[in-house]
Amino acid sequence: MYGIQRKRVGFTVGRSQVSVVDAAAHTMEVRRDGEVLATLPVTAGAPKTTTYNGKMVVTELYDVTRMNGATVGFGGEYDIKDVPHAMRLTESGTFLHGNYWAPSETFGTANVSHGCVGLRDEKGGSERSPAGWFFDRTLVGDVVEVVNSRDRKVAPDNGLGGWNTDWKSWKAGSALR
Repeated sequence: MYGIQRKRVGFTVGRSQVSVVDAAAHTMEVRRDGEVLATLPVTAGAPKTTTYNGKMVVTELYDVTRMNGATVGFGGEYDIKDVPHAMRLTESGTFLHGNYWAPSETFGTANVSHGCVGLRDEKGGSERSPAGWFFDRTLVGDVVEVVNSRDRKVAPDNGLGGWNTDWKSWKAGSALR
């Protein structure tokens, strides 16, 4: 069928939330619509298992999930059956998640993870913890940018990392010339 249709469609653009993880300072600044909501203490990737730099997008949210090092190339280094407040950032297994097993003084002072970004939490997850607070305010599509890590920039095809493609490369891949 061919024809012309006049139709009015309305939509609302949602809020903007961008969080910046500074791996060297061990902090995450959470901004919504340009205003700082909080600065939270974090732990990022340890020196031998650093966290990617760059902009990543939350693609999945899990109240609780299992994390097994064998699924991402770490062998049997860890198998945690009940990781709370887990938010997927890359297809290769980078998450921002609650952590109840590291000593509380780790957050804000040291990087000890296998590449994920950890926020203090309690076993079973607590909405009063930094991880629970952030999880309750996060939507699929929110941006998390990691800076000052000793790792490379996340590949544009590792999750929704197209944000990390420089303009020249982006333009070169376009059908428009």
